[in-house]
Amino acid sequence: MQRSIALKPEQVPADSKPTLDMFTKNIGFTPNMMAIFAQSPIAFNAWATLLGSLSKALDVKTRDSIGLAVSEANGCNYCLGVHSFTAEHMARMPADEIILARKGHARDPKRDAAIQFARKVLEARGKVTEADLGAVREAGYTDASVMEIVALVAMYSLTNFFNNVFDPEKDFPVVTPAGAI
Repeated sequence: MQRSIALKPEQVPADSKPTLDMFTKNIGFTPNMMAIFAQSPIAFNAWATLLGSLSKALDVKTRDSIGLAVSEANGCNYCLGVHSFTAEHMARMPADEIILARKGHARDPKRDAAIQFARKVLEARGKVTEADLGAVREAGYTDASVMEIVALVAMYSLTNFFNNVFDPEKDFPVVTPAGAI
């Protein structure tokens, strides 16, 4: 059940309006999550800035795969729908790869290492082992790339927590519950 109101365009705070308008133009509609998040210009614009910066991190399949793995681990059904949709339509990932990413893996060995590391960062709350860090480095990730993985985990967790708290109405295709995949 939705716990906050998705703002109508005329209700959006002036400091959130340019950012929300940009998303609406780029996506083609205003996602409910954003129409709720826009109530706080500070939080909404901070998240949008982080999202914009991290859209240049790694490659789109790896980013979406990390988003799927983190959202699955955090139990965020709204984000699972969003990331499944974007993984299929923007990253051109087939359904079996999307399911594999939700389970914390990928067929591509380098992407698999990133996803597994992302899950370990989340599960260990950042207190990964030397072996965990060594495995992601051995897969070919630099320290800068590892920092981007950590930042992606934090950003996806932010939206997962936001959506788990406010439970916006789903406006992306609903995904199969985790226990059924």
